[in-house]
Amino acid sequence: MEADTYLTIRTFSEGIYKEKGSRFLAIAAPVRSPEEIREIIGKIKKEHHSARHHCYAWMLGPDRQNWRVNDDGEPNGTAGKPILSQINSYVLTNILIVVTRWSGGKLLGTSGLINAYKTAAEDAIRHAELIELTVQEHYEVSFPWTAMNVVMKLIKEENIEQSGQKFEDGCRMNISFRHSLHDRIIGALGRIEGLTYVYYGMD
Repeated sequence: MEADTYLTIRTFSEGIYKEKGSRFLAIAAPVRSPEEIREIIGKIKKEHHSARHHCYAWMLGPDRQNWRVNDDGEPNGTAGKPILSQINSYVLTNILIVVTRWSGGKLLGTSGLINAYKTAAEDAIRHAELIELTVQEHYEVSFPWTAMNVVMKLIKEENIEQSGQKFEDGCRMNISFRHSLHDRIIGALGRIEGLTYVYYGMD
C-alpha cells in the first residue's frame, strides 16, 4: 500500500430522494467490522419495518478491497452497485450506506431505480463530515524491566500510542503507530534486548 491515509466519515448522516411517490432514505455510517455492519443494518430494518427494501453497500479496510452490495429484492444491479459507486466516487472506506425505500406504487424502471439509489447515497455523503485518518499498525510488546527506559524513550520520540499496560514478571503493553513508520519502529524494537512483539493487525 503506497499511501497510509484514507478517507471516511466522522459520524452518521442522512440523505433523501423522492421520485413518483417513492421515498428513499439513505443512512451513512462509519464502521470498522462486518459485525458492526450487521448490527446497524438490523437496527435500520427494525426501525423502518414498514419499508419494502433496505439496500446497501459497504467498504472496509485502508486498501478498500473488502466490500459488499445488496439489492434486497430490487432488480439485480439497480441498488447496491449504484450505492457503491458513490462510495467509490468519494474514495471512502470504513463506511456503510443503507438506502431504505418506501414504494409509491409507480414503477421507476431500471434507470430510475439506479438514479434514485445513487442520488440518495450521494446526498447522505454530502451531508457527512469527511475525515482523513492514518493507517495504524497494532502490536502487543513484552519486555523486561531493564528495557523500560529504552522503550518509553522510543514511544515518546516516535509518538507511538500505548494502552493496556500490565506489569507482572515483566512489562506488557499494546502499541499503535503509523504504517509509514513500520520499518523504522520495528527495526528499533528489534534492537531492544529481551523485547518480543505480536502483530495484531492494521486499520
